[in-house]
Amino acid sequence: MNVYTVLLVDDEEDVIQVIQKKINWEGLGFSVIGFANNGAKAFEMVEEFQPDVVMTDIKMPYMDGLELSNRIKADYPMTKILLFTGFDEFEYAREAVHLEVEEYILKPVNSVELTNVFTQLKIKLDQEISEKQNVEILQKYYMESLPLLQANFYSSLVEGRIPEEELHRYLSDYQISLEGPYYCCLVVHTSASQGPKDMHPLLLSTSVEKQARERLGERWRAKCFPYLGNTVLLSQLSDENEISELTDECDRFCRYVHHMIGAVVTVGIGQVCKEILDLAQSYSAAREAVSYRVLYGTSRAINMKEIVPRRMEKSDMDKDGELSNLFKRIRIGSKEDIIEAVDEYLNRASFSEKSLQQYQIDTMELISALYRFSANHEIEPEAFSKDLRGMYGSLLDLEQTELRQWLIEIGLSLREGLICARSQSSHSFIEKAKEYVNQNYGDEELSLDSVCQVLGVSNSYFSTIFKKKTGNSFIGYLTDYRMDQASRLLIETNEKSYIIAKQVGYSDPNYFSYVFKKRFGVSPSRYRTEHGEREE
Repeated sequence: MNVYTVLLVDDEEDVIQVIQKKINWEGLGFSVIGFANNGAKAFEMVEEFQPDVVMTDIKMPYMDGLELSNRIKADYPMTKILLFTGFDEFEYAREAVHLEVEEYILKPVNSVELTNVFTQLKIKLDQEISEKQNVEILQKYYMESLPLLQANFYSSLVEGRIPEEELHRYLSDYQISLEGPYYCCLVVHTSASQGPKDMHPLLLSTSVEKQARERLGERWRAKCFPYLGNTVLLSQLSDENEISELTDECDRFCRYVHHMIGAVVTVGIGQVCKEILDLAQSYSAAREAVSYRVLYGTSRAINMKEIVPRRMEKSDMDKDGELSNLFKRIRIGSKEDIIEAVDEYLNRASFSEKSLQQYQIDTMELISALYRFSANHEIEPEAFSKDLRGMYGSLLDLEQTELRQWLIEIGLSLREGLICARSQSSHSFIEKAKEYVNQNYGDEELSLDSVCQVLGVSNSYFSTIFKKKTGNSFIGYLTDYRMDQASRLLIETNEKSYIIAKQVGYSDPNYFSYVFKKRFGVSPSRYRTEHGEREE
C-alpha cells in the first residue's frame, strides 16, 4: 500500500496536537512528517521534504495560508492542499476554490469528517499514481516501438502514401529529423546468388545493412531501413552538387563490402530533390538504377542521372501505367525482352474486349506515352518523324497482329536510339575532358577530381566510361599528354628541363625526369640530344 506524507500547519500548537491524535494516519495510508506554526516555516519544510499533502490554517503570522497555498501551487503543483479555519467567510472560500484546494474545512475539526476527507484523498492519490505509472509504461512501450514506427513511415514515404498535410505531424510524433535542405534516395541491393557460400543470404544482407548504416549513415545524415529485400537510405545533402561526392562514396562502399565480407552490392542513386515528399520519385529512380547493373556491372554505384542522356521526367517513371514494364525493357532489355513486354502489354490491355471509343482512347494514350518517352530521352524513331495525327488514324485500322508488329518495331527503334544516345553522351563528355586537358595541362592542380567537378559527374562513372572508350585511365591519358607536350618543347625550344617541367604541370623537375624517362626510356636531355636538336 502506498503511504503518503502530510505536513500540518497552524499557529495554534494544541490544534495540531489534537489533529495528530484524533486521526489514525497509518490506517488511512498517511504519515505526518512534521508541523509548522507559520506559513514561512511551512514553505521551507515543503521545499525540503516535498510532502504529498499540506493541511494548513488560513490565518497565520508572517505568511497566511492562502499565500502559502499560492506558492506551493506555483512551485509544487502536484502537492494536495487542505485548508481549515475558524473564519467562515465567503471570500476565503472563493479564494480557496480559485487555488483548486482539495477541501475547505471549518474549525473545530471533526475527526469523522477529517477521516472521510483523507480516505477520499487517498483514493485520489492512488488513482493519480496508477495513471502516471500507466503513462510511463505507455511511453516506454512507445519508445521501444519507435524504430518500427519510423521504418513504417519511411516505407510509406517512398511509396508516396504520406499526405502533405500530415507530414510534419508524423515527423514530430516519430521524432524524425529531415532538415535537408536537399534529399536523395539510395537503394542498396545485395546479390543473393553471389557471395560467400557459407553465409545465408539474409545474414549477408543484414551485414551489408549494418555496414551501410556505419559508413554512409552518419556522413550523409541518412535514415536507413530495410524495404522489399533491399536496404534503403534517405540521405540528406547540404548542397545539390554533393551528389557526385555521394556517388563516389557509394562506389567505394560497394568495393569495401566486397573486399571485407565478399558481398556483391549495387547501390542505385535517385535524383536529388528539395521536398521530402519528392523522395518517392527519387526512390523510383534509385530502384531503376539498380536494374541497370545488367548493363554497367555489379559492385558499384549507379547514378540514374548519369546513365541516361537526359533526366527522366516523372511522367516517364510513374505515369505510363501498363507501359512501364515495356519502357524498362527498352532501357535495359534485349530484343527478346522487348517482344515479351509488348505481348504482356497487349494481353493486359485486351484491346479486342473494349468498345470502339475506349479502343480509340487507349490508342491515343499509347502514342502519347511513346512520344513522351522518345522526347524525354531526346531520340526520335522514324515513325515519330511523320504526322502524329496520321499515325493515330493508321493505327486505328490495324488488326491485333499488325499492332503488335508495329509496337515491337517502335520498341526496338527506341532501344537502338537509347544505345546511340548513351554512346553519344559518353563520347561528348570524354571529348570535353580531352579539351579541358588540352587547355589546362600546365596546371599542376589538374586532376581527376577537378575534371569531374567541371563535367558534373562522379569520379567512378567518369573513370569507368573513360577507360572503356579510350582504353586508358584518365590519369594515364593526362600523363601521356603532358609527356607528348614536353617532348615537343624539348625539340622545338631551348628552354631548360625544369622550365619545361613547370610548363607541362610538374613543379618537381626530378619527378618530371622520372616520368619522362619511364615514358620514353631516356632522360629529357638525352631525348633532346638523340633527336638532333639544340643542347640545353
